[in-house]
Amino acid sequence: MATYDHTRDRAGAGAFAGFGAAISALIADLAAWNDARITRKALARLSDRELDDIGLSRGDIDAIR
Repeated sequence: MATYDHTRDRAGAGAFAGFGAAISALIADLAAWNDARITRKALARLSDRELDDIGLSRGDIDAIR
């Protein structure tokens, strides 16, 4: 009976794995930046009283990262 070996040689796969990890990290950083941007924008629309109710001041908005 004949057998078929279907395993692949993984030589060179490490270089692409590093590239994929870098792209994944970049996408995660962009998503975090966008979430913080949206949060800062929403907080900026609140009144000073509403900000005080949640324990923030206008100056605290810029510190959100």
